[in-house]
Amino acid sequence: MKDWPRHILIFGLIIFLLVSVSCAPGNTRFEEKPAGFWAGLWHGLICVITFIISLFTDSVRMYEVNNTGNWYNLGFLLGAAIILGGSGGSRKAKKRKREKEWEEIGEKVEEKIRKGIQSWVDESKEKPKEEEMDWKEIGTKVEEKIKRELRKWAEK
Repeated sequence: MKDWPRHILIFGLIIFLLVSVSCAPGNTRFEEKPAGFWAGLWHGLICVITFIISLFTDSVRMYEVNNTGNWYNLGFLLGAAIILGGSGGSRKAKKRKREKEWEEIGEKVEEKIRKGIQSWVDESKEKPKEEEMDWKEIGTKVEEKIKRELRKWAEK
């Protein structure tokens, strides 16, 4: 009983493949009436499936040769673009999100280092004047060096 959803999924996939192939390019349906825009759109949507099937059989093609011309081509191109070319924007969004996360991590690390250096500087102020140096300048230099190193590391 645990495999019930799995069986439904497999059955649905088989039905989908059969329906897809029955409307695939190269069948006798398009001998009487050439394929138009909507057939081209459908053939573009199922182009990956028909390409795989066309590798093993001669009766199914990826592209319907008997078509209306430009309208079929436009439909096929749109269908293929929907299936094959729709992830470009999400890739950029993921990259921006990843960069933003690194910036947030960098800011948090910088703040912790700044606080650590500040507490170190505060401790050193209790030392005699002759040993005291310009700790603020040293802290700034150390902070800048750490930032550069962290950025180099993050860009790898």
